[in-house]
Amino acid sequence: MRKLILAALGAATMLTAIPATAQEVPLVGGDYWDVAAIKIDDGHFADYADFLVSDSRKQNEYAKSKGWIKAYYILSNNNPRKDEPDLYLVTVSDRMPTPAEAIARNKEMNAYLQSDDRKQLAGSGHRATFRHLEGDMLLQQLVMAH
Repeated sequence: MRKLILAALGAATMLTAIPATAQEVPLVGGDYWDVAAIKIDDGHFADYADFLVSDSRKQNEYAKSKGWIKAYYILSNNNPRKDEPDLYLVTVSDRMPTPAEAIARNKEMNAYLQSDDRKQLAGSGHRATFRHLEGDMLLQQLVMAH
């Protein structure tokens, strides 16, 4: 018991001996990674791949050209366990848009695609017959400050 108390006192002494500047957290917030987890029904991988390399690519390339996103990725889950997604769709941005910016971007994207919200939702509904969104995460990269 005495050794435990001495160890605790030693640790407390070490914590108070660290200079104030060294107590700052050495990680700062960086880019945001939006990660969508996608499950594809058997026999429909090619159908979804067609969408990814056509419509999805067109939208992501436009968003990238406008500076709305910095990058996008399609990641395959090569060793999925039961009930895990097949793909992860990732977009990287330096900040989240305000609600007003999101509305303006949506209008601009629809004009670029010569589409509207109803057509976009109908397309998503069609894909939902074989593609299922299993989850969505918003992650923030932590960058070393020094």
